[in-house]
Amino acid sequence: MRALLSFSGQKGLPMTTIEATPATRYIRPGTFDSRVFNPIVSGLARLGVSLFGSRLLEVRGRTSGEWRAVPVNPLQLDGERYLVAPRGTTQWVKNIRAAGGGRLRKGRRTEDFSVVEVPDRDKTPILRAYLDKWGFEVGKFFEGVTKDATDTELEAIAPGFPVFRITA
Repeated sequence: MRALLSFSGQKGLPMTTIEATPATRYIRPGTFDSRVFNPIVSGLARLGVSLFGSRLLEVRGRTSGEWRAVPVNPLQLDGERYLVAPRGTTQWVKNIRAAGGGRLRKGRRTEDFSVVEVPDRDKTPILRAYLDKWGFEVGKFFEGVTKDATDTELEAIAPGFPVFRITA
């Protein structure tokens, strides 16, 4: 299934349309996110300040082996923790698939972990909870789908949103 996705990264910027399959769906961060928002959230996480539960995800690069870092919003749901990739198959998604895990950092506290990728059929309640908690921040990447969407609507977009269950 291919889709034409149209979105505007920031107010005042032109609409962008990309063609993507669920497996290749990727929304590149805009200038504001990559040069302002992500560095601020990453810096705060390094200092031990969490915005709405954010953490700094550190994963080894799949080709370089060097540690790469990006801010993420780990989700706690029914006694499990998850990482959701609202922008699709990002570099951190490719790296964590190759590495099988990484580290979550908040200040000096670092937690090593492994991941198990969640199958599409099991993503619906996770995506709904993620949108409920962080829809104000990441809702623009969900193609108009909100926490109030039907299960069918969430199931339809699930292949384009990688989800990982964090294990010890």
